[in-house]
Amino acid sequence: MRGLLVLAAAAFVTILTEALPAGGLPAMSAGLGVTESRAGLLITVYALAAAGTAIPMTAWTLALPRRALLVALLLGFAATNAVTAVSGAFAVTLVARVLSGVCAGLLWAMVPAYAARLAPHAAGKAIATALAGMTAGLSLGIPAGTALSGLVGWRATFWLLTALAAALAALALRYLPPLPGEAAGHGAGLMRTVRTPGIVSVNAASLAMVLGFYVLYTYIAPFVERAGIGVGTGTLLFVFGLGSMGGVWLAGATADRRPRAALLGLLGLAALCLAAFGACGHVTAVVVPAAALWGVTHGGIPTLMQTAGVRAAPRDADTANSLWVTGWNVGMAGGSLLGGAVLAGAGTGALPWTACALLAVSLLTAAVARRHGFPPAERV
Repeated sequence: MRGLLVLAAAAFVTILTEALPAGGLPAMSAGLGVTESRAGLLITVYALAAAGTAIPMTAWTLALPRRALLVALLLGFAATNAVTAVSGAFAVTLVARVLSGVCAGLLWAMVPAYAARLAPHAAGKAIATALAGMTAGLSLGIPAGTALSGLVGWRATFWLLTALAAALAALALRYLPPLPGEAAGHGAGLMRTVRTPGIVSVNAASLAMVLGFYVLYTYIAPFVERAGIGVGTGTLLFVFGLGSMGGVWLAGATADRRPRAALLGLLGLAALCLAAFGACGHVTAVVVPAAALWGVTHGGIPTLMQTAGVRAAPRDADTANSLWVTGWNVGMAGGSLLGGAVLAGAGTGALPWTACALLAVSLLTAAVARRHGFPPAERV
């Protein structure tokens, strides 16, 4: 169990490293002497580096011992966050963020497979436990980190992240078993993994889901502001975060017993929540509980999707997860771009309906993939 908690903490550090600049962007832009729009590249290059390197870096490191690789990645976060904390040059900070993104892409690809190997008879629950760190980071860590940046400054906050990553590296050495990498010739290779039954379905359903999520989530502030409901964006996101934690628990409870039913139920619930935003976005009594339930779906669906990928290609779980990580980051960027186009063209009212349509595509894709990808419980 302690090993799984270390993996969860590694996911927590990774998501904080990724998103912390968003909360402190004005202060970082001032400290680095650039405009806020240019400082936004600190987030963009991180995501692009993770998306562009997850697959090749996973392939190049398959043979390395898993614990040693995780420790190296955590030390990589410590080093790049330290550079971010001290750098006064935007170009240097940008390079540090690119290297952080490379570490993130590889870590997201290996953590679910590592967790599944720690508990092979309860792989779904193990993956949910490890990925709970990501949800905790999104719902609790980022707001807390943003508030801390306001109190002690963004540089001090990155120093704290540096110390946390270094401490986790030490804990990983103590509590994680030294699992070997894949033996030479064991890995199926990227194209063979892609051709594995179920992998395309899992990644197609996941991509549609992520696109739909970020279409609205990226622009939730203008949506809430223009809807004129009785709560602010911060309150709504807090409610969403609480729901996400419940979704992680739900995924852990169902991933090994009823994964297909849980996933289809959560995808359907997400579509209904988005439809509620679209139809009753001005009604506080509808929007707040819909935000909580939307959070439940966001906390549970990614874990169930990644568990499905691991089960579809159990001998090449790291490669399968690298595909998922790439798709996730592409979905983040694509959803933000699509949401921006919808916002500029049709306005905020069209955002939840666009997201709802994409969730319907994800639901249909998962529902059709009954034989491979998302089989019923008795075939898992």
